[in-house]
Parts: sequence; C-alpha cells; structure tokens
Amino acid sequence: MVPGVPQQPRRPYGDYYVWADDDKQYQDARIIFVDTEASNWTYDPVRKQYYWHRFFSHQPDLNYESAAVQEEILAALRFWLDLGIDGFRLDAVPYLYNEEGTNCENLPATHEFLKRVRKEIDTHYPDTVLLAEANQWPEDVVDYFGDFPSGGDECHMAFHFPVMPRIFMAVRRESRYPVSEILAKTPAIPSSCQWGIFLRNHDELTLEMVTDEERDYMWAEYAKDPRMRANIGIRRRLAPLLDNDRNQIELFTALLLSLPGSPILYYGDEIGMGDNIWLGDRDAVRTPMQWTPDRNAGFSSCDPGRLYLPTIMDPVYGYQVTNVEASMSSPSSLLHWTRRMIEIRKQNPAFGLGSYTELQSSNPAVLAFLREAPRPGGTGTTWCCACTTSPGSRSPRSWICGRSAAVIRSS
Repeated sequence: MVPGVPQQPRRPYGDYYVWADDDKQYQDARIIFVDTEASNWTYDPVRKQYYWHRFFSHQPDLNYESAAVQEEILAALRFWLDLGIDGFRLDAVPYLYNEEGTNCENLPATHEFLKRVRKEIDTHYPDTVLLAEANQWPEDVVDYFGDFPSGGDECHMAFHFPVMPRIFMAVRRESRYPVSEILAKTPAIPSSCQWGIFLRNHDELTLEMVTDEERDYMWAEYAKDPRMRANIGIRRRLAPLLDNDRNQIELFTALLLSLPGSPILYYGDEIGMGDNIWLGDRDAVRTPMQWTPDRNAGFSSCDPGRLYLPTIMDPVYGYQVTNVEASMSSPSSLLHWTRRMIEIRKQNPAFGLGSYTELQSSNPAVLAFLREAPRPGGTGTTWCCACTTSPGSRSPRSWICGRSAAVIRSS
C-alpha cells in the first residue's frame, strides 16, 4: 500500500483500494490462505476502515471498479510491452472484482476487463501472450479464453492446475486414472488458445483443486515433514519431491512434454535443483539459479549477504555439485536429456498442436495415448506414447490393445 494513502482518503490513490466501515461484506468469499489469514478484511487504525484482500493482509486488493485503476493497469502493461517483453502471466485473475451474494470469483466484470486488455494487446502489441493464472476447475477456467467462435478474445493461454497434482498422485498410486479422469473432464478450448501444463512453479505445489482425502494422501506421500507444507500445498522442488530419483524425474518430464498443452518448466528443474525448507513460506523454492560452482552459484557477483535469498548449501543439491556448468560437461546429465526431449517435441507438431486420444490398456498402471497432427495434403504424423507408473510392470507395449508404442518413460 502506498505510504500515506490511508491518511489521505480523499486523494486519488485512496480509491485505488476496496474500503468498508465494517468487515461484513462479501461473506460468501472463501479465505484462500487459511493457515495465515482469519478474514479477507483487515482494519487500518489510521483510516479507521477495513480494506479488502483475497490473499495476505499486506497485499490489499486493487479496486477495479475505479476507472483510474483500470487505466493504471493498462499503462503498466504498455510500459513493459514498450520495453519488449513477450507476454504477461496474469496472477490470481479470478479475483479482480467483488459482488455481494457471490463467492467473488469468475465474475462477468472480470471477463469484460480482460476483453478490454486483449483488445489493447491485439491492436498495439500483436504476438504478445496473455497467460491466465486461475487455480480453478477447467470448466471454470475455459471462460478465460473468451469467445469460442471468434477463437478467443481474452487470454491466449491458461494454466491447467488440476493436472499437476494428479500426475504426482498417479505415479505414487501406480494408476493412470487420476490423469485420465481429469483430462476426460477438460472441455474443448478455442482453436487459437492453449492450456499451460507444469510440474512445479514458484509457489507451493497447490492441493486446492483436489478432495480432502486426496490432499491428505499427497501430504502423507510427498510432505511427511510439516515444514514441507505451505498454505494448502507442498513447498518443494521437483527433484526433492521425487527423492532425486532420475528415472522418476525423467518420467514426470516426459509426461509434461507429451500430454496436451504447452509445457512450462520451472527454472532449475532441468538440472535437478533442490530447495531450502528452512526459508519462510514459498521462498523455499525460490533460491538463486545455480549456474556455476563459483561465488553465489554464478547468479550474482555481490556479497553473499546481500542476496535476497541464500544459495542452496547441501551435499546433494548444493550449487558446488548441482549447477549448469557441471551439467553441460556431462553428456549423460539430466540437462542434456531434457534438451533432447524438448528437441523431439519441437520437431514433431503432434505434441504441440495435435489431438489427444487415450488408448485402452489392460493394466491400470499404464497410460497410453495417441498424439496426431494433420499436415497439408491430408497426411499426418501420429505418435503412440505409453508410460507405466509402476516399476514392477513389464514394458508398457505389452499392455496396449493391438498397437505398438513408443515408450516415453517407465517408472
């Protein structure tokens, strides 16, 4: 909050936030950070009013009902676009507006403003990408692509949050069904739009879009130590989550690169970076990128004490051992394997643009599917992919009904 704003409510910035004389409005809106916040309202003793926040109390929500706020947001977009950036991740996009009698999520006013943003982008900054961060069920998120017949007039992409925890669940349960079921429930999207799929990011591995039973299972399997948990999720990187098991890491990455959607890799996962659960909240997974074994992992030449977060100091994940320089010098490194897999994906449009069809398998541990992309002239490329989530299963090829398959990775 801008210093001085609460004390000067009649000045322009006072209306940039949502204020109320009591904390009784919007009672149907859920509290998202249930482990740190008791209310979506916080009292300001200077202004003697409450301000609204959907997340932490030190993050007051902007008042998008204000025309001045809308213009400020558009001006901020133009500023960064004029510097040459390629796109924006629109954080917490379902929560821009509030309306009494609703849960204050996914409101029509939010979509109207996004259409305005998209029009500005298309008119003055073509080839820019808008990526919606909406931790919701896919049937709700699909609206953030906008008008279906026109090919989409809001966001070009949207994260598919429910897929991510179900990949972890499927592998640990040795069953394809968590992934199969969520993909089967995912609605069609406009032709020019795409889902963004991921394994990890800068936040916790969110367990918001799972049942209470599934959440307890994930915590028991992947976060036995309470320090590994944050909010409704797990604050760990990919390699530690999988016990630094190279086969497991390759299986997860292969799935990420072959399932429908645009894969989004979190920095450092390609070299097997670790985390620091002694740091507060989500900072555990936000430590400096480990480029070299030199000072500050090659991330910065400053005094180590001036780093915003310390580098990882660990015999397995520490920057002296796990870094890009060491990975580049080893032909068998995870980094080189990941680069080869990305190159295969780039050379085969079926993975980026093709259809997805799951194949029947007599073994519940085997996930098998076709990725098909048509080409001009009626010809096309078809990939038959299979993986097994069980280390005890035979080759997945033997479980697919009447087809030969390229095994993308066995557990």
